[in-house]
Amino acid sequence: MTVLYKLETFEGPLDLLLHLIDKAEIDIQDIPVSEITEQYMEYLQTMQELELDITSEFLVMAATLLSIKSKLLLPKPPVIEIDDFEYYEDDDLDPRAELVQRLVEYRKFKSIAVQLMDMESERSLIFTKEPEDLGPFVPTQQDHPLKGLHTADLIAAFRKALSKAARRSSYQRITRDEISVKDRIRDVSDALRRGGRGHKLRFSALLDDEMARHEIVVTFLAILELMKMKAIYCYQEKLFEDIVMEWRGGEQLDELQGTEISY
Repeated sequence: MTVLYKLETFEGPLDLLLHLIDKAEIDIQDIPVSEITEQYMEYLQTMQELELDITSEFLVMAATLLSIKSKLLLPKPPVIEIDDFEYYEDDDLDPRAELVQRLVEYRKFKSIAVQLMDMESERSLIFTKEPEDLGPFVPTQQDHPLKGLHTADLIAAFRKALSKAARRSSYQRITRDEISVKDRIRDVSDALRRGGRGHKLRFSALLDDEMARHEIVVTFLAILELMKMKAIYCYQEKLFEDIVMEWRGGEQLDELQGTEISY
């Protein structure tokens, strides 16, 4: 029957000593060297039985523990009294002091190492990504609508507005319409038919600055009639944009001569 031993891995003799002290719940400032030395030697003996490599550091620590143990077994040096003060001939009163200092420092650095390992473990759960150029996703700032305008431009626009207002407020004599919707239908269809099927024409191209208001209305009514006869197709690219007319053709225009328009 095979017996398996599982031993903890220690990074050095100080790590092993600290483990034995914590396991026995001993005050690190008052180490019972005799007890700790026996446990330490038992651990080294177990390593030898398992044919594990024992580094020189463990052997040096074993010798140090045996030295401290032997010093503690020796009688204390005589006390010398000088002016009611007691002095010992040997300045090193506690042979454990150096070992205790080393263990305290080692425990401090080991605690820091544990904290760093925890931080590394937490950081390993965070996935990072290489920085990318987010310029295409940044909204572009539109230029100011009045950018590049000067005083002369504003004056010209004001004069143009005044001229339009003057034409709108002018009085006209009401006379009989000189152009009918039927005639305007022919004019619009002729302008579209010159380009053939699919030809496009904007509504503003049928108007001019000298055209009266009733002529504009008649032109618009003519477009509505052409749409009703399915001779043209009208649409706007954007809201409040110019009306675009596309010629579809049709034989209804040939019968327009005998058709009466109701307005």
